Amino acid sequence: MASQAVHPQAIRPQQPSPEGLIDRLGLPRPLIWGFVGLALFMIGDGVETNILSPFLNQDHGFSIPMVGSLVTVYGVAVAIAAFFSAALSDLWGPRRVMMIGAGVWLFFGLAFLVLALTSSNVVLIFITYGMRGFGYPFFAYGFLVWITATSPAKHMASSIGWFYVAFTSGLPTLGALVATTTLDIFHLSMYQTLWVSLVLVMLGAIVSLVGVKEKIGRAPLVDNPDQVFTVLTYGLKLLATKPKVLLVMLTRMINSIPTYGMAIFFPALFVDRFHWSIGQFLILTTVIYAVNIPFNLFFGALGDRVGWSRTVVWYGAVLCAVSMLGLYFVPDYAISQGWPFAYGLTLLVGAVFGIGLAGFVPLSAIAVSLAPKQPGAAMSSYNLGIGAAVFAGPLLVALLYSSLGAMGLVILFSLLYLVAAIMAAVLRGTQPGFHGVAARDTSDDDCRSEAEPILIAG
Repeated sequence: MASQAVHPQAIRPQQPSPEGLIDRLGLPRPLIWGFVGLALFMIGDGVETNILSPFLNQDHGFSIPMVGSLVTVYGVAVAIAAFFSAALSDLWGPRRVMMIGAGVWLFFGLAFLVLALTSSNVVLIFITYGMRGFGYPFFAYGFLVWITATSPAKHMASSIGWFYVAFTSGLPTLGALVATTTLDIFHLSMYQTLWVSLVLVMLGAIVSLVGVKEKIGRAPLVDNPDQVFTVLTYGLKLLATKPKVLLVMLTRMINSIPTYGMAIFFPALFVDRFHWSIGQFLILTTVIYAVNIPFNLFFGALGDRVGWSRTVVWYGAVLCAVSMLGLYFVPDYAISQGWPFAYGLTLLVGAVFGIGLAGFVPLSAIAVSLAPKQPGAAMSSYNLGIGAAVFAGPLLVALLYSSLGAMGLVILFSLLYLVAAIMAAVLRGTQPGFHGVAARDTSDDDCRSEAEPILIAG
């Protein structure tokens, strides 16, 4: 069994003190600059999300399946890094993991821009872009562990909610908006826009790593950092021994598969079939995730009231299945009828899709509830689902786009959401206070282990 982080608030009595507005909002004061830096870092990372496919297609002759293959390689790196980020933060300290993530992103990002793209060397493009995939999960999820290690227990849920606000604001919401601005207003090329991405990532890393002075995250968080293998593999053990942990991971993967798949073929769909611009697709992406941000907080609270599983099934998976179909068929029909408000309708459907994506928020709480004494390992399994989506979405496009086309892939993604609904329904009964499970025990230790499952959101 992996040893868990020994957090100071767990062993020191809490001294009551007056709380300011920042404290009541759940923003841990020592980490304020970390949230700012994370948002900048993820804006930089998100700039390329929806322009990489058309850029490589137009400037380097990549087919859509080939771009899908490239992003699949990148996604494998993201999945590995996402899974191990929590355990490595326990072993080395979150700040060191964040430094490694920033260094990896900047080194391979620079190599991608300077060496791979300028030479149009396909092998170098795959290597540099693929290796860069280890960067953002180490940086972002290392900071998430830092939050859980330092935030007061009574504000933990809010603190983690702010993490996802910063994360999602950047990737891809403001990232897509920055790309739209540089392309359509400043008339930069896509290649020049990728340099803007690198600058923003570097700025975000500097703000976080220089601005945050907090001490706990600068050291290992476990009392046995020498037992590397045990700590790193406990999340895999959970996946192998607890079927519901595997269901959570797969459901979380389906949550994001279509969004990463859409980034590969929707730009071409917008241009070739709908006769809209790439900029208009970027605006759709901005709308989806701008709406998603406040609903992340809303569905976290709703899940606590009506049930985590029920929220994921109906407000997450089913709503996403319906709105996913709408993202293709609504504009296709509206354009065929000559409706002047076809694009506005598409943005409305995109907003509903963004709301549906937020409906998956309680999954993280379900994950930790399945292993309340090993929350770090549970987070590793959950993170693996996030990372796996980064390569699974593009992989499906690479394998199936030629045979299914855009419409077939949209239908496939919708069906995957219905599969997620079935899996989420199996997870009923994991929530404290539902189905006869006590919400809180009377002993202090049990109170803490029961409280922790509702702390992770996003």
